[in-house]
Amino acid sequence: MMNGASSHSKSIGIWMSDKKSQKLNWKELARACASHGYNLIKLDLDRPLEEQGQIDIFLHKLTDIIAAADQGDPKASLIISRVEQYLSNHPHIVVIDPLDKVRILLNRYRYYSILQDEPSFKKQGIFTPTFAEFTSTNIKENMEIMQQRGVTFPVICKPTIAHGSKSAHEMIVVFNEKGLGVCKPPCVVQSFVNHNAVLHKVFLVGNRYHICERPSLKNFYASEDLAPIFYSTGEVCKADSQSTLSILDPHDKADIRMTPNEDKIRSIIRVLRKEIGLLLAGFDVVIDNSSGNHAVIDINVFPSYDNYPDFFEHFLDCIDESANRTCSEYNGECNSLSDDYAASHLLNGLMNVGLEPSRFGVTGMNLN
Repeated sequence: MMNGASSHSKSIGIWMSDKKSQKLNWKELARACASHGYNLIKLDLDRPLEEQGQIDIFLHKLTDIIAAADQGDPKASLIISRVEQYLSNHPHIVVIDPLDKVRILLNRYRYYSILQDEPSFKKQGIFTPTFAEFTSTNIKENMEIMQQRGVTFPVICKPTIAHGSKSAHEMIVVFNEKGLGVCKPPCVVQSFVNHNAVLHKVFLVGNRYHICERPSLKNFYASEDLAPIFYSTGEVCKADSQSTLSILDPHDKADIRMTPNEDKIRSIIRVLRKEIGLLLAGFDVVIDNSSGNHAVIDINVFPSYDNYPDFFEHFLDCIDESANRTCSEYNGECNSLSDDYAASHLLNGLMNVGLEPSRFGVTGMNLN
């Protein structure tokens, strides 16, 4: 248990991997928690949660363990089973974020399908690029699947499972049919959208958001001659990345400014809040350099929050709102955040924190 809170404080129990934990500014988080009246407990999943003190808020980055459990890993399955039983036994605990909602974003095909089926997007110039899932290595069958779903070369080949291993972030640009032989199922192939090597990452904290520009892949075109290009998103799309894959070719128009439309970004946020409902999430947008339409190409659970202004303060404000709303007058007890509330409250009053004056300097959790 971390110091600095009174005995009457509510407690936030937090778990994340050692690697993520080392990147976290614990001193700053503890200060922000104390200022909001919360005690901070670092949870140990190898010990019974019942023995680790009263928890009012359960904050986690369990994505990799959930992914491993869903793929049959016995140790991971045991951990997730214990966590789910504990949360079931303590329904008053506010969970950020509910495990069933997190699971939606562990499968790219599943959340691409949600985006593709959204009726409001098309008329607003928002889309997710056409995609298909491969479950075999049969190139002829996979070409038929692509044609049926309108997927065109070049494509980005991505593992279907979006978390759980380093390979989840390993991508391949495929330019032609023969290149499909490098795709390892289960995987998703998605039509590539030329976007002048500019990616927009949108970080969400409840009804607050922040947009950051990042480097991305240069423009690519279908070709019978080009071999597949293997890359990691960490090598190409980080703020300080200097990959040769991001350098536009001379014939591409480098002077076009790829600026996101704020109304479109807000529309995407509203749909994600309604359909998925996570408080801590992020998504990647690229702008089609020919049409200006906005393409959502990925969604992430509890993403990195580096360069997010006053992250801990906004995060604690979000927890306050969630905790206060979940407390009912019935016996003075708290109930789980209702889906109706999550949808109605967070469809209103979205706030771009990048336009707000910084209150405490720039802090972020840097959880990649």
